[in-house]
Amino acid sequence: MKMESDLLHSPALGLAEEEEADMKDWKLPLAFMKKRHSEKIEGSKALAQSWRMKDRMKTVSVALVLCLNVGVDPPDVVKTSPCARLECWIDPLSMSPQKALETIGANLQKQYENWQPRARYKQSLDPTVDEVKKLCTSLRRNAKEERVLFHYNGHGVPRPTVNGEIWVFNKNYTQYIPLSIYDLQTWMGSPSIFVYDCSNAGIIVKSFKQFALQREQELEVAAINPSHPLAQMPLPPSMKNCIQLAACEASELLPMNPDLPADLFTSCLTTPIKIALRWFCMQKSAKLVPGVTLDLIEKIPGRLNDRRTPLGELNWIFTAITDTIAWNVLPRDLFQKLFRQDLLVASLFRNFLLAERIMRSYNCTPVSSPRLPPTYMHAMWQAWDLAVDICLSQLPTIIEEGTAFRHSPFFAEQLTAFQVWLTMGVENRNPPEQLPIVLQVLLSQVHRLRALDLLGRFLDLGPWAVSLALSVGIFPYVLKLLQSSARELRPLLVFIWAKILAVDSSCQADLVKDNGHKYFLSVLADSYMPAEHRTMAVFILAVIVNSYNTGQEACLQGNLIAKCLEQLSDPHPLLRQWVAICLGRIWQNFEPARWCGVRDSAHEKLYTLLSDRIPEVRCAAVFALGTFVGNSAERTDHSTTIDHNVAMMLAQLINDGSPVVRKELVVALSHLVVQYESNFCTVALQFIEEEKNYMVPSPANAAEPGNLTPVREGPAIPRLRSVNSYTNIRAATTARNLNKSLQNLNLNEEGGPAAFSPGNLSTSSSASSTLGSPDNDEYILSFETIDKMRRVSSYSSLNSLIGVSFNSVYTQIWRVLLHLAADPFPEVSDLAMKVLNSIAYKATMNARPQRILDSGSLTQSAPASPTSKGTHIHQAGGSPPMPSTSSSSLTEVPKPPAREPPATRPPYTPTLGGQAPHSHQFPRTRKMFDKGPEQAAEDGDEPGGHRNYISLALQTGLCDWSAKYFAQPVMKIPEEHDVESQVRMERQWRFLRNTRVRRQSRCITQRGVSRLDDQIFINRNPGVPSVVKFHPFNTCIAVADKDSICFWDWEKGERLDYFYNGNPRYTHITAMEYLNGHDCSLLLTATDDGALRIWKNFADQKNPEMVTAWQGLSDMLPTTRGAGMVVDWEQETGLLMTSGDVRVIRIWDADREMKVQDIPTGADSCVTSLSCDSQRSLIVAGLGDGSVRVFDRRMGPNECRVMTYREHSAWVVKAHLQKETDGHIISVSVNGDVRFFEQRTPDSINVLQTVKGLTALDIHPQANLFACGSMNQFIAVYNTNGDVISNIKYYDGFMGQRIGAISCLAFHPHWPHLAVGSNDYYMSIYSAEKRLR
Repeated sequence: MKMESDLLHSPALGLAEEEEADMKDWKLPLAFMKKRHSEKIEGSKALAQSWRMKDRMKTVSVALVLCLNVGVDPPDVVKTSPCARLECWIDPLSMSPQKALETIGANLQKQYENWQPRARYKQSLDPTVDEVKKLCTSLRRNAKEERVLFHYNGHGVPRPTVNGEIWVFNKNYTQYIPLSIYDLQTWMGSPSIFVYDCSNAGIIVKSFKQFALQREQELEVAAINPSHPLAQMPLPPSMKNCIQLAACEASELLPMNPDLPADLFTSCLTTPIKIALRWFCMQKSAKLVPGVTLDLIEKIPGRLNDRRTPLGELNWIFTAITDTIAWNVLPRDLFQKLFRQDLLVASLFRNFLLAERIMRSYNCTPVSSPRLPPTYMHAMWQAWDLAVDICLSQLPTIIEEGTAFRHSPFFAEQLTAFQVWLTMGVENRNPPEQLPIVLQVLLSQVHRLRALDLLGRFLDLGPWAVSLALSVGIFPYVLKLLQSSARELRPLLVFIWAKILAVDSSCQADLVKDNGHKYFLSVLADSYMPAEHRTMAVFILAVIVNSYNTGQEACLQGNLIAKCLEQLSDPHPLLRQWVAICLGRIWQNFEPARWCGVRDSAHEKLYTLLSDRIPEVRCAAVFALGTFVGNSAERTDHSTTIDHNVAMMLAQLINDGSPVVRKELVVALSHLVVQYESNFCTVALQFIEEEKNYMVPSPANAAEPGNLTPVREGPAIPRLRSVNSYTNIRAATTARNLNKSLQNLNLNEEGGPAAFSPGNLSTSSSASSTLGSPDNDEYILSFETIDKMRRVSSYSSLNSLIGVSFNSVYTQIWRVLLHLAADPFPEVSDLAMKVLNSIAYKATMNARPQRILDSGSLTQSAPASPTSKGTHIHQAGGSPPMPSTSSSSLTEVPKPPAREPPATRPPYTPTLGGQAPHSHQFPRTRKMFDKGPEQAAEDGDEPGGHRNYISLALQTGLCDWSAKYFAQPVMKIPEEHDVESQVRMERQWRFLRNTRVRRQSRCITQRGVSRLDDQIFINRNPGVPSVVKFHPFNTCIAVADKDSICFWDWEKGERLDYFYNGNPRYTHITAMEYLNGHDCSLLLTATDDGALRIWKNFADQKNPEMVTAWQGLSDMLPTTRGAGMVVDWEQETGLLMTSGDVRVIRIWDADREMKVQDIPTGADSCVTSLSCDSQRSLIVAGLGDGSVRVFDRRMGPNECRVMTYREHSAWVVKAHLQKETDGHIISVSVNGDVRFFEQRTPDSINVLQTVKGLTALDIHPQANLFACGSMNQFIAVYNTNGDVISNIKYYDGFMGQRIGAISCLAFHPHWPHLAVGSNDYYMSIYSAEKRLR
């Protein structure tokens, strides 16, 4: 022993051990840490999508107005010699003036037709004012609401004037006539686009804006004052939607360089590649490309619209570059308007960017309205110069020798740049510049696969990336690609579409319109596709059919139901989940699909998923079956039978371990309730009537009202559960809101514990007061009826109910809802409350049309039902606890203060979530669902809208929450696996701490503990401690009283937290466990009604939150002395063993959140203690009859009990199974006999006798110690040889105050610390001597 402890301090060994222990912690699974536990179950907030073109437009008419007057120069421009002469690449002096004019006009039209071949073109050559007017008005008339283009070439007339006029001619061409822009606006109307190719063109833009403003003001005046003269005139059209492109600023002249065309601006806008190449050759850098001349440029082979040819490829690169520059420089909405709304406008603006670059090099600044930021210096122009360079350098050999054209590396390089951005970037950065290029590349088969892959990786970054890609204009491209039959594109396209639909589900309509759903149907049916791609396909189909009738019809014809049913048993859980959701959505309010489902017996195939190991899959199956029965079409006998079958199958999930599943169950049953409303009203009335007719005082109530006997706190009391909004407790500091509390019901005016009688129930009509005990889940009516009902139906026999005659199905479902309304998880009980209240309300409304009021209810009270105006009875009733006269009133439990209501109360209507007045305001004779007097008048309107109210209000958000998975990054490594992440660092720190605690405590325990009476902590707990539990690794201890939990830091001696557990008044916390104690701790509390609750964020600065809660044991049997509920937790396997006042040991799997095994104890008494060992799959149970039973959970229910020891003659306080491979069983009974058993021998191998009358006992798992606490107010600590090492009778420093009767004891799992709670509220901790520690 000595040798070992010395070794422990050797650094080399210590290090190896630390690493080893670390690995042990890393391997331990975590329970209740999935997304469904940490997130709110709701969809993500829908981003407003602005990418859709609300008003896509076409330019349908084009007016080409040329004022050239060939041969005559205007008087106000002095031209250089030589001067720029070409107009539309034609020299006007090379032919007769008239011919030149017509040829130029025809050429300009051809140039425009390259960009918009379908428009109507009208030329107006050297026109008069009238001709222009006639032209413009006729074009506007034909165009209606579409766009008209007005192209003005003013090279043969004077410059525009500051008064806002341009020039045309008189009939004889003897005079220049001014034409006011104001008139032009009137004739052109809106929407229009104007191109001005003349000197000082900027003046026109300015005048245009002034006139437009003037029009706006005139319109406003006319609108405000109809008698104004302006209002009598025809209203001028608004010019808001007009676009202008001008060749230069107001003070600039057009360039006259003879190497350039005279209409340089028009050339840039209509023949960009030609002018760009010429301009490239005119730069000095062109000398670096040998052999390229202006003549050679004319001979570039190919067509502009054929991307495989040199000219076509250049045009394609040019489009990609200008698009990219615009997307990166312009605000998003302006980009949408100019570059995505209208094909011709987009082309002109792309070419305008080139015009700006070329004309600025000749000191000319083109102007646009709306104005664009300068783009001529953008870095992408260098990529353009390089592409031109690479293309032109090949020209001489291509033309002279006919060599093959080598394609430009431009697109491949840009994709690489995009890839670099994706792989190297940080979280918050500017969007990638290359996104529009990726779009262009989708057109090319060569790069398509790579582009789709990168696009998918980009979309995976999150919803913001999807929105960006949609705003670039990706949508039509990926929609068109669905027509491709290439198999290799399938996974990529499915991934991309899943991402798009997860962010913007409105695309469902576009998909159906283009038959895109067929693509995904074929992917789903393709068994060679990996499961994750089929999952995405079925997700996409689930979005297509979601509340969209056309989509449902299209997918039904595409045989979606059969394809989904084939995949129900797929091993991939996410696929099973989405197949079920998809089925649930296709037949939601769509009768043909439901009948198709019936024919394929879809509901029966879905039943298998109700016991799926993944809670989300069970949830999806419940959702699908819920919408299956929730169709509101006419019912036949056949469909009613099916509905009943489905209902009874669903009812079996009543005690599912996952609240997500139970919430979905309430919603599914609410569909049924809406469907068979009248039947449920009848059932509700029966329950209400029975309760009304019952007037006999209950046995416990026989005492005189003035002489109330406190009700026995044993489990024999009918277990009332009242639900009111629970103000949660935090040690006298903040009242934390834990959204609902299940608190206190039976208090009379004096605040003493009143006995139970129906009149004493809180009679606000919330069904809360009418809810049964969670054990037998009946409507609380009275002792007698409860007993009858318990005999008639108990929830354990739900499975046998399927054969019951169908008229009782409604009663069964009503009981299921009553049970769910008493659910330990507040959100589940809230939903069930809504359903019960809604029906109970209608039942009473329909039953009493004359509004006859009980005479007893005319005293001051509040209405018992809400009005039908959309309000809805919520859980109400129950007053806050008042100080009772028992010993507990001495404590300072910060329960919510009792608020006395004002004497006169205004008419009161509980709204959703409202709190009804306290129960003791109601007269004893009030019945549950009757109406209060104040409401008789308001309720004239019939509750017709109520039916939809339930079905619409009840949703769980499960489907939207599940869809979030596809919107979030899938490829990114999760934070906990990222070695650099904070989550990972914190975890590492915790594991190192754990190793240190384990190692240091082992040193102490191995040396042996000779005394254990050094008091290291004492404090008064807010309630009488009933259970204590040390945190295994930090200095926190949890102390539970009846219904609250207090956390103390035993090292610092301070209180960390105090909160309300949420269990009903008549129940107690009887066990606690830390889950994931080695990492992110959760606290599990078990109460004697069989409910389990799990909490997080306690004992730190955050608000405690309930992670999950469920009914661990559903049929707790009342006994005179109950063991309550006992639990044992196995972290290694994630199994929770539960038992208590029942005849089984129930094993729950935390990962599946479901019951995995019921082991019958084979005894007639309760289980008082459980201990398990995961290595050997053994469970040891101590029982109330003194027997200790050993079970092997690997064997069947009949042979799993492998050993029974019957040596104790009385109640077993503790049975402990040592964790070593050959660990012994230690058991102790109330009589103080401690027995040691070896599993293979039938008799004990050792017996020790301690004090009699044990109330509490614990065994230290490491240090071979056990401590006994007794009614005789002292604690004895023994070692395993039976020697007393310490006797503790007095508190230190309390003037020798004697310890109260011991209520609970617990050892620390590692340190030699013993925590003691006693009936005098004190909580103390004792430890080994200081020198040892």
